[in-house]
Amino acid sequence: MPELAATPPMGWNSWDSYGTTVTEDEVLANARFLHDHLLDAGWDTIVVDIAWFDPFAHAHGYNDPLRPSMDAWGRLLPAPNRFPSSAGGKGFAPLADAVHALSLKFGVHVMRGIPRAAVEQDLPVFGTEFTARQIANTGDTCVWNHDNYGLDHEHPGAQAFYDGFVAQLASWGVDFIKADDMLSPYHDAEIEAYARAIERCGRPIVLSLSPGTHLSTRHVEHLRQNAQMWRISDDLWDRWDDVHAQFARLARWAPFQRSGRWADADMLPLGRIGIRAERGEPRDSRLTDDEQQTLLTLWVMGRSPLMVGGDLPSSDPRTIELLANPWLARVLADARDSAEIIREPQDDGEFIVWTARSAQTPSHYVALFWTGADAVTRAVPLSAITGDPSPSNRWSVRELSAGGNSAHEDAQLTSGEVRADIPSHGVRWFAVTPA
Repeated sequence: MPELAATPPMGWNSWDSYGTTVTEDEVLANARFLHDHLLDAGWDTIVVDIAWFDPFAHAHGYNDPLRPSMDAWGRLLPAPNRFPSSAGGKGFAPLADAVHALSLKFGVHVMRGIPRAAVEQDLPVFGTEFTARQIANTGDTCVWNHDNYGLDHEHPGAQAFYDGFVAQLASWGVDFIKADDMLSPYHDAEIEAYARAIERCGRPIVLSLSPGTHLSTRHVEHLRQNAQMWRISDDLWDRWDDVHAQFARLARWAPFQRSGRWADADMLPLGRIGIRAERGEPRDSRLTDDEQQTLLTLWVMGRSPLMVGGDLPSSDPRTIELLANPWLARVLADARDSAEIIREPQDDGEFIVWTARSAQTPSHYVALFWTGADAVTRAVPLSAITGDPSPSNRWSVRELSAGGNSAHEDAQLTSGEVRADIPSHGVRWFAVTPA
């Protein structure tokens, strides 16, 4: 069986655009757009984010108390008023089938624990003689979402509940589970229980863990044993400060990136977002074109998964051009030994350089970032990129940014340096190849 998430996953997630409110029609519209415009560039996953089981979902927050759609065992079901194909007990199977027919993978968001509504009704646990009240830890709730209680993992019914829920998701054709409230604080027993349930379900499912507020690298071995992805920050939005903060996080986590085991710098708030989201009004991403290119390049050089949050059919053509850049997927798959090698703070910004080597060719990748308010010209020694002290005429430079030329006029390779003009909050991204 092929390794799950052998390269960092690339896809679309409903959160940045629709918060708790996304509908079946909106999911399908984004799936079709992804298939038609971005599948060839490596984007192949569709994820329905939080509260797909809430018939009364609204923008800008959660319903409390929640009245979820559930089956007789307290397992969540898609709200049929939002996902009509789920009616009659079909669950997400029809929607997953439609997504799979587009050669895409289908994913859903879940909160750790058991629905409070199931505990209040003391529903039976599927396949056991236990009930929800017996397995719930009612003193353990998420601080920002009150839908669920935690589970008492000293009780065998806790694992049985996860086994039954994940088996149901697998029967619908789910390929990807984004499990939330797992990492902040770090819930090791919950993580292990979810991983165990996936192993038992009989279907290969990628497990992504969130959120990663203050996540420590000391957890890396446990994370690798139980998940394919884990967030390394709180939610990221369309603010330059949010993007800038990820430089340090990705530099810290880059040495730990491995095939099938990925630190995740969070979703990409690009395109048309905020339509019915948790925060903010409908808008095009407030990041400038250069900041968007910086975000994408940093995520790729750090080998983070890419999950775009904008509503694709209503996003501007420039966003789609950025996402369709074939170098995103190529470098994600090919880069090795990614690292931040230079960070030079100056009065008006930082000059930051990331490099990686190609696993398939003698080439190297280099990204020159500038965080200041005004454009600058900066250079990095060729030997720092390639490790080769040979003359610069043995190498050539190719622009990788969307819309970039193979021989950009302001990228110079002379006197043993790669020199380039870098815009404010921007990046110049190159492959350095043998001449």
